[in-house]
Amino acid sequence: MENTVAVPAPPASPEARQQDGAAAPGPRPRDASLDNARFLLLVLVVAGHTWSASRTVQDSTAVRAAYAWVYLFHMPAFVLVSGYLSRGFAARRDQTARLVGGVLVPYVVFTCLYCLFRSEVLGQRHISLDLLRPWYASWFLVALFLWRLGTPLWRSVRHPFAVAVLVALLSGTTDNGDILSFGRVLQFLPFFVLGLQLRPEHLARLRTRRVRAASAAVLAALAAGAYVLVPHVRTLDWLNRDRGYGQLHTTLPHYLAVSAALLACTLAACAAFLSLVPARTAWFTALGTRTMYAYLLHPMLVKLAQYRGWYDGLHGPLGELALTAAAVLTATVLMTAPVRRVLRPLVEPRLRWLLRP
Repeated sequence: MENTVAVPAPPASPEARQQDGAAAPGPRPRDASLDNARFLLLVLVVAGHTWSASRTVQDSTAVRAAYAWVYLFHMPAFVLVSGYLSRGFAARRDQTARLVGGVLVPYVVFTCLYCLFRSEVLGQRHISLDLLRPWYASWFLVALFLWRLGTPLWRSVRHPFAVAVLVALLSGTTDNGDILSFGRVLQFLPFFVLGLQLRPEHLARLRTRRVRAASAAVLAALAAGAYVLVPHVRTLDWLNRDRGYGQLHTTLPHYLAVSAALLACTLAACAAFLSLVPARTAWFTALGTRTMYAYLLHPMLVKLAQYRGWYDGLHGPLGELALTAAAVLTATVLMTAPVRRVLRPLVEPRLRWLLRP
């Protein structure tokens, strides 16, 4: 994965190439649909964080419904794509080196930058550096590092997706705390494992005309359902997938039932989204290879705008549309080539002094 919000994809092993029907060894051509999916999902990530920081989620039923609809599938789909692009990971030395340099080191660097930003810019003087507690969106890098390290293990497990679902459900029976965002690591695990099981032919089946028509209907139905249900839902914290049933103030049977229903809806939404993503190269395809930049940089811009009160006054339909347009523009700009050229030493550091070639 060149950047899934993450790390360059490890090259497929010869065995993986054979399983995928590759006729000859060598690097696979890039799949434009996956780069397109990463771009669109990252835009949704920034939009969701912007809505939340501006408090329009509390003030507007339409935005709250959009938030619920987006959070139902945007990170699960991101995780699924990450798993799909991790199929060739076999923990070889070169792959592990790229994982460390592409995920772990940027996480450490930006955790330090976030700490400095929160202390000096946001005035949170009590903040101390804590690498074990990811701030805001950086949990995904920790999770991706752990998931990818576990990829060889999942290849040896019978019925890996079923086992991952069981692990995710059982993780909700306790308070996982915020150490390494372990609650999210476990509850998003099924989507990564599912991605590991997919093959190109599975994605090809999603792109038929009949499936795309059904996918549009599925996403529209889920959006309508969100609009109808959110006025009657006390909290949307279920969609964060980071809390146990006690923290959600419910009973264990209710937690398991709702979690299972959410999983089913999320899987349908992920499949529908991937079905509708353009398969051809588009103007934003290249941007989808630089999602790491937007993912790591946008939290500081969102929190700065919240701290400075730039979101104040953006109320009503026009304000909400302006807010969403600003989020889309911000995400797009942060994935451009000039941003990459300037910040590449931080986001994609060259670590020849640290890692063996």
